[in-house]
Amino acid sequence: MMPYSQEATQSFAKQIFAFLQIKEENHVLEITLNRPEKKNALNPTMVNELAYALSYAHHNRDVRAVVLAANGTIFCAGADLKAFMAKNTETTSTIPAPTAEVVIGNLFKNLHRPCIAKMNAPLYAGGHLLVCGCTHVVATPAVSFSLPEVKRGLWPMQVMQSLLAIMPARKMLDWCMRAYKIDAEEAQQLGLVSHLVNDVEELDKRVNELVADIVSKAPAAIKLGLQAYQELQNIKADEAHGYLKKMLGEVLQTQDAMEGIMAFQQKRAPVWKGK
Repeated sequence: MMPYSQEATQSFAKQIFAFLQIKEENHVLEITLNRPEKKNALNPTMVNELAYALSYAHHNRDVRAVVLAANGTIFCAGADLKAFMAKNTETTSTIPAPTAEVVIGNLFKNLHRPCIAKMNAPLYAGGHLLVCGCTHVVATPAVSFSLPEVKRGLWPMQVMQSLLAIMPARKMLDWCMRAYKIDAEEAQQLGLVSHLVNDVEELDKRVNELVADIVSKAPAAIKLGLQAYQELQNIKADEAHGYLKKMLGEVLQTQDAMEGIMAFQQKRAPVWKGK
């Protein structure tokens, strides 16, 4: 369940974003964090904008992939605690209030779209909720990962849950307790980074290649596959195969599946509809 309905996101193109840059082209929605003077720290408005953009991607079948990037020297410094505590909420953003509480980890969990993090700067604290929720992370050596919460008397509670799906529990707990920095190479070994490139030029090229490859595949199958993957976390082991058999039946009923089979038989490229 996303915090914005399909009806609420129909005016997406008319909205003004205060802290995000949005670009939609060739079935790809690119979201760029744009609060560099504050290290892209998440404030309430920025969180709602992110929730609105991802809800739009979830509801719009024309969006087949999402790219998450960031301006500035820090990809994201986590939550801006002062902003969340402040009463002043003045902003140029026209994004409406969400109809449900925004939980960042659940935003990506329920997106049901491939999401590629395009990283060329360090990541801190709660910013990991954004990156851990992505299906792919492409990073340069300039990227590092830090969980400094325990140095401030805090603990990365929600981040811990997101990390458990990616890396070994003992390593995750050690990292949370000792608050050290992990470089891009080690992050790749731990599964935090899926693709490590040499520089910004190669970063752009690899992300573009990855997106093009994903977008060329059946979008309805990918959506239902990601939905099934997330639902598996809540299903008992002895019920998993029954559930997946049901989901395969749903995939077989899609127009994309019918088109894919027909295109294979006719030895031509399929024309996907996302239905």
